Amino acid sequence: MSIVEFSWQPALIGGALIGLAAVIMMAAIGRITGISSIFSSTLKPRSSAPWQVAFVGGLLLSGVLVHWLYQPIELDIQGSTSVFIVAGLLVGFGTRLSNGCTSGHGVCGVSRLSPRSLVATATFIGAGMLTVLFLRFF
Repeated sequence: MSIVEFSWQPALIGGALIGLAAVIMMAAIGRITGISSIFSSTLKPRSSAPWQVAFVGGLLLSGVLVHWLYQPIELDIQGSTSVFIVAGLLVGFGTRLSNGCTSGHGVCGVSRLSPRSLVATATFIGAGMLTVLFLRFF
């Protein structure tokens, strides 16, 4: 297993690029970059626009490209498959319940000072903190 050292510079650059992409999308077509909404629209072919299909395709292809260009990071994830499935279903449920995902609320909604997004983002972060606390200390 290779050890990967993390630093704040790539995180800062990545965050700036995500913010820039959200600004460009809002300026270009007047839409919020909420991944769950964009992705769910591609599951309904009659209601999806070509830009939505291109957006989701770009997300998938960029992951493949980065994997191809760089040595992949090896992760040692310990846990049962059933826990991961339940966790994924809970994330999906929370996304539908809050009418958006972390990208829509956390990146776009918070930057617009949307009260609903501020509450949703505080809930995402708080639930994550409580989960880590519970899993590490209990």
